[in-house]
Amino acid sequence: MATENKQTMKPFSVHMNKDLQRRYRAEKRFQRCGIAAIAIALSFLALLFASIIGSGYTAFRQTFIELDVHFSEDLFKDENLAAADYAGLIKQALRTAFPEVKERRALKSLYMLVSPGAAFSLQDMVKEDSRLIGSRQKIWVPANDDVDMLIKGQMKATEAEADRRLKDDQLGWIGQLEKDGKLETRFNTTFFTSGDSREPELAGIWGAVKGSFYSLLITLLLSFPIGVAAAVYLEEFAPKNFWTDIIEVNINNLAAVPSIIFGLLGLAIFINFWGLPRSTPLVGGLVLTLMTLPVIIIAGRASLKSVPPSIREAALGIGASKMQMVTHHVLPLAMPGMLTGAIIGMARALGDTAPLLMIGMVAFIVDIPGGFTDSATALPVQIYLWADSSERAFTEKTSAAIMVLLAFLICMNAAAVIMRKKFETKW
Repeated sequence: MATENKQTMKPFSVHMNKDLQRRYRAEKRFQRCGIAAIAIALSFLALLFASIIGSGYTAFRQTFIELDVHFSEDLFKDENLAAADYAGLIKQALRTAFPEVKERRALKSLYMLVSPGAAFSLQDMVKEDSRLIGSRQKIWVPANDDVDMLIKGQMKATEAEADRRLKDDQLGWIGQLEKDGKLETRFNTTFFTSGDSREPELAGIWGAVKGSFYSLLITLLLSFPIGVAAAVYLEEFAPKNFWTDIIEVNINNLAAVPSIIFGLLGLAIFINFWGLPRSTPLVGGLVLTLMTLPVIIIAGRASLKSVPPSIREAALGIGASKMQMVTHHVLPLAMPGMLTGAIIGMARALGDTAPLLMIGMVAFIVDIPGGFTDSATALPVQIYLWADSSERAFTEKTSAAIMVLLAFLICMNAAAVIMRKKFETKW
């Protein structure tokens, strides 16, 4: 009888073993597919970072030329120091360095080796120290962007003359400057301390960084308290009825609305209806507030839901009012999650471009903004403007600005993760 039962069960066991083996093989295939997907994603991410860094790291270096400048007193007879011909001083120094250059066209090519911003550098030096007038000084001035590209290897001297922006005679002068030790590269402080410029070697991100800072400051001051208050009301005080369901659905839908729609809304309300000035951090901050509010509200409600009901019941059981229960017990426990959601929302606002384009922050602005109502641009918009330029030197500026923006975003997201890990309460 036992032998008969054993023979009866044997086919069923074999079938089960085959089925289990098939499941195990399918599970291993799924794991391998998952690992392959992660590897492919990381490979593309590494390729993206390598491309950006490879194109942009040279922007952190800038080429300078040493000139022997004679601050002739004849040029400073006028008491207004700004009226002096500083560009003439640069040209005179170049003619002194290359006395063999006489022909007018050759002189024009010679003058092009130095950046137009060199004259402003001399002007700032004289304003700072008027004792330079009448003296002869060896001064390092920024080179033209084409010279900068050649020194950094972005332009090949071996190419045919018709295929490069620098001519053969200019290459000879550059070679002579290198031989005499009058050409060197230094850390590009201009990139971090200047505003935008039509000359690539003079362009910087400081104006865009300050515009982004002012916009994000307004966004944080408005969106965080409003978002937390809305989340607390909807989760703790609002009655559960048809209207609150409609509000909840609308908040969830607003979180998925394309950002350019918020830009159109800001253009229609803040600029056309309220009459606020275009291209200012004030309007940019208001638009970004509308965009980040749904994210902060959703994150705030999720944080409030994560607080156990026993906390609420214990607070109410010892005689606390509902307001005291929320403000003294529930809200402090939910605040780390709310702060994390706020940082993530701010990071999204920092990297968004479309709504700012709609309110005019795409304008070419040279001056550094000094307040919330000054004309300004933002860092992602600055990247958009430089990427649209045909100048080769702006390509490395674009990649370098992307690196700075990514660094800010990584720091903000890392702060959100650290804050969540540090203050999160395990139940």
